[in-house]
Amino acid sequence: MDNWLDPLRRALDGAPAPLPLFFRDDDAGWADDQLFALLDLFHRYAMPIDLAVIPLALTPRLADALLARRAEHKCALGLHQHGYAHLNHEIVGRKCEFGPSRGMSRQLEELAAGHDRLRALLGDNTDPIFTPPWNRCTEETAQALAIEGFETLSRIRGSAAIEVGQLRKLDVAIDWHKRENGKRMPPTRLGSQLAQAAQQPTAVGIMLHHAVMDTSDLPLLGELFELLARHRNAVCVTMQEVQRVARSHEISASSPGQRRERCTLE
Repeated sequence: MDNWLDPLRRALDGAPAPLPLFFRDDDAGWADDQLFALLDLFHRYAMPIDLAVIPLALTPRLADALLARRAEHKCALGLHQHGYAHLNHEIVGRKCEFGPSRGMSRQLEELAAGHDRLRALLGDNTDPIFTPPWNRCTEETAQALAIEGFETLSRIRGSAAIEVGQLRKLDVAIDWHKRENGKRMPPTRLGSQLAQAAQQPTAVGIMLHHAVMDTSDLPLLGELFELLARHRNAVCVTMQEVQRVARSHEISASSPGQRRERCTLE
């Protein structure tokens, strides 16, 4: 198992420029003990992490704990909205909270209510990013997000195509807990997927779910962190930092006489 990261190491060795990577952990508000164990691991390696927070699952106690960690770790802990209650409202088809059976007005109502709850508990410490539960939503969701002041929609690469309008997309590429043939992916398969994602000209997002992690996950993440922390071509950042750099390059590219460059985080 000690060579499962060799494909990723080779991909980073051959990268033409430093590669931005980010980690998005979903379902903050559930399984607090597992969440704190994960955050402790990220802190140990000085790795940034973004939490997708379920508004109705967030308790004042958890909010205070997250704000304390955010203050201690500066900007290494990103927080953003993850649905509203993380409930499925579809009678048929795949699970979805903001799905086709819910109209624009209903979606906007719950987005706003969730946004208000996060502001009440977390103040101005949330980023204008929205991750829909199960990585699924509709074009009406995107329209409602824009009305509510969100700037970014984050799902998983390969999600059903929707028109996102003025929103930016920042999708994750890797599902750490993906199942194939009914079983968890072995580390060697995960390493291959990481290497493939690292060869694309975009930031590599890795999706975690702390609530379903088992005893093997934290040591494996630690091995990944060891590689990323040492490699000259790996730059781990928050989702908001990815977007900040993207915005700066958009401005530069649109200015007369400015030379367009590949977006990297150096």
